[in-house]
Amino acid sequence: MRNAHTLLLSFLLLIAGFDGFAQTNGPAPGENRSTSIAGQVVDASTDNPLELATVTILHSETQKPVAGGLTQADGRFAIDVQPGTWNVRIEFISFEAQTMTDISVERGEQVDLGKISLKAGSVTLDEVEVTAQKSQVIMALDKKVFNVGQDMTVMGGTASDILDNIPSVTVDIDGNVALRGSQNVRILIDGKPSGLAGISSTEALRQLQGNMIERIEVVTNPSARYDAEGLSGIINIVLKKEKRKGLNGSFDVNTGVPHNHGAAVNMNFRRKKINLFATTGFRYRRRPGYNNDYQIFTLPDTSYITDRKRDFNRGGYSGNLRFGADWYLNDKNVITTSFLYRYGKDDNHTITRYRDMTINEDLIQLILRTDDELETEQTLEYALNYKKTFDQEGRTWTIDVQYQQNTETEGSDFQEGEGDDQDNFFENAPMLFQRSNNSESENRLLIQSDYIHPIGKAGKFEIGTRNTLRNIQNNYLVEQDPDGLGNWESLLALSNDFSYQENIFAAYAIYGNKLKRFSYQFGLRTELSDIVTELKDTEEVNARTYANLFPSGFLNYEFGGMNTVQLSYSRRLRRPGFWELNPFLTFSDARNIFAGNPNLDPEFTHSTEVSHMKYWDNFNISSALYWRHTQGVISRLIETDQNGISSYRPYNLDTRDAFGVEFTYSGDLTKWWKLNGSFNFYRSITRGGDIDPAFQNDSTTLSIENEDLFADTYSWTTRLNSRFVVSKQVQIQLTGNYRAPEETTQGRQKARYFVDLGASAEILKNKATLTLSVRDVFNTRGYYYVRQTDLIQSEGVYRRAGSQFQLAFNYRLNQKKKRGRPSGGYQGGGGDMGGF
Repeated sequence: MRNAHTLLLSFLLLIAGFDGFAQTNGPAPGENRSTSIAGQVVDASTDNPLELATVTILHSETQKPVAGGLTQADGRFAIDVQPGTWNVRIEFISFEAQTMTDISVERGEQVDLGKISLKAGSVTLDEVEVTAQKSQVIMALDKKVFNVGQDMTVMGGTASDILDNIPSVTVDIDGNVALRGSQNVRILIDGKPSGLAGISSTEALRQLQGNMIERIEVVTNPSARYDAEGLSGIINIVLKKEKRKGLNGSFDVNTGVPHNHGAAVNMNFRRKKINLFATTGFRYRRRPGYNNDYQIFTLPDTSYITDRKRDFNRGGYSGNLRFGADWYLNDKNVITTSFLYRYGKDDNHTITRYRDMTINEDLIQLILRTDDELETEQTLEYALNYKKTFDQEGRTWTIDVQYQQNTETEGSDFQEGEGDDQDNFFENAPMLFQRSNNSESENRLLIQSDYIHPIGKAGKFEIGTRNTLRNIQNNYLVEQDPDGLGNWESLLALSNDFSYQENIFAAYAIYGNKLKRFSYQFGLRTELSDIVTELKDTEEVNARTYANLFPSGFLNYEFGGMNTVQLSYSRRLRRPGFWELNPFLTFSDARNIFAGNPNLDPEFTHSTEVSHMKYWDNFNISSALYWRHTQGVISRLIETDQNGISSYRPYNLDTRDAFGVEFTYSGDLTKWWKLNGSFNFYRSITRGGDIDPAFQNDSTTLSIENEDLFADTYSWTTRLNSRFVVSKQVQIQLTGNYRAPEETTQGRQKARYFVDLGASAEILKNKATLTLSVRDVFNTRGYYYVRQTDLIQSEGVYRRAGSQFQLAFNYRLNQKKKRGRPSGGYQGGGGDMGGF
């Protein structure tokens, strides 16, 4: 009840503050302003601002572009120009372009073009000629936008497949997402936490169909407007949603080897004040793979070798339904409501072979362990949004309410005993029969409100709050049948009933403005974290409450020759997640147990970045120098006992300093060759400090107290994407990724590389696209590692088996194939100074 009262009070105070602030306008800016052209781009039918519309300044005589930029979230732009007469061209996807000619600008003058209304393009496909596709990569100082539809190599894939093909982002074999080498990244959907990410975001991203996604936004140093969670930044997945009049939509069907089959429908109907949208999809997928691990144990009284080989085949079917409506009360007020339902059922099979040998590799025994798991997951999510715009351009107020329920159950049957090389158990050997049942449920309530108040021509003030109440219940039961006759007994040491409650109350304020070529933004966010974990069987309660301030700042300067430099800073944190705090986690491998640590503390990071953008007519490049200093680093470490049982648990290390330089580029080398890619080089220094083992159940536990957990590593990643335009109807895409070796606190990761290939053709009078792709052409994608402690040395590989072949078909109903500017050219200016 206390939390509910706090939530309601903060929300009412925010509304009262908005009402009072709405009574006044900000002061007018001084007369000292730059020579520039400004305006706001809106949808002619709804008067809603259009974000990321392309604004190009053209020479009035030669019609060559001389400057340009993208509109902000409120549709506004301000682009510096030289004194003279210019033409201004406005373009946005699925809208008719508009060009204003002979705009005269004098020195020191800002010409405001006012509100520029774009009309929706014609829906008659037969008359449309595709002359320029939407840019695959749009770069600005504060974020990079990746348009999913142009990546042929992931057509018919999942959200994980798409993220793994984005510059600066990597996805490992377990589905963990990393940004610039760090897995401490916050993943949002449409700017908010979502049920589409489920309780386990890694598995949920594998089930989220790629044809539901419009674009991916990557922000490496977010402003105070967004959650402080995510040390290395934010990845925002934007789902498809149309707003054009009439009936329109798209249909997707795909099939692939290994089994990867699916279908999806995206539909939209707009008439007068009502816009209806719906997306539904179904998917069936199998993911075979293997894990080989050669382990050498050096214990106080003995040494031996275990060659562990594990084959698995995971997957099943999943489906989702998402629908909603926009209700335009009038020109200034819009209400949006949506509902999401997601269901998945996986049938997973694993067999593990433990070949125990002497130190001379003489066979001692071969142990087989099978795991047959049935996993189901269900998500319900309800969302309500209200947006109010005012007469003053750029002034908006939004309220978001979101409630979601997630349930997940996992049931496994285990058999273990001696066997032979053909995976047969010996008939007369003793057998071990075990089973586990893991049931989880999550409820989350989010209430958020944001207010933006323009000040003069280029300034703005923002204030907002976000409050999240989250409750997770996890019941984990492990049983054993000692005689194989169905007399099941509970293993109390491995079973638990775990409760996790997380309440986050946050508020922020941001102020930004622009003086000639110089712009700035400063923000401050405060977050109160109230987290309680409880082991119900033993009544062990761990309650933690902490309040923190998270400042952010952005300084931009626009040089001549289409050059822009930004200095940015933000303080970030990473709270230990539910799984990291749960002391019991998995039992599928009896010799390698993964568990949590309820004593974990949060990480805190200071993130500083200097970035630069340079633009040419058909090419642009972004570079960045960054530094992250992290305290209380959370790292999963290995502990091994005298029986050769390894436990993997997270601990708080001392500090980590990460330095790096990154280059991202995009452009048209020729009319038929489009190129984009990235290169990231970094150094990471981790200091372990003093570690207190989380669990010492008996005297046989060998701790990690005396281990040297220092690591100093240099590593780099690079990605290159080439798109070749064979004709107006046919394109070919080739993508290569390389990730260099990297040292860790207990070993190292070996180099990894892979190549993807795709080709697409426009068919049915440009109403449909047929795409054929091959992921991992040379069958090299995998995770190769070496682990080393005082007690164990191991070397292994973890891979999904084989290359993946995919055939995808997309049909568009009353939709153009998305058009836009070429992939090169000017993309800066008018940025959001640190926001989306």
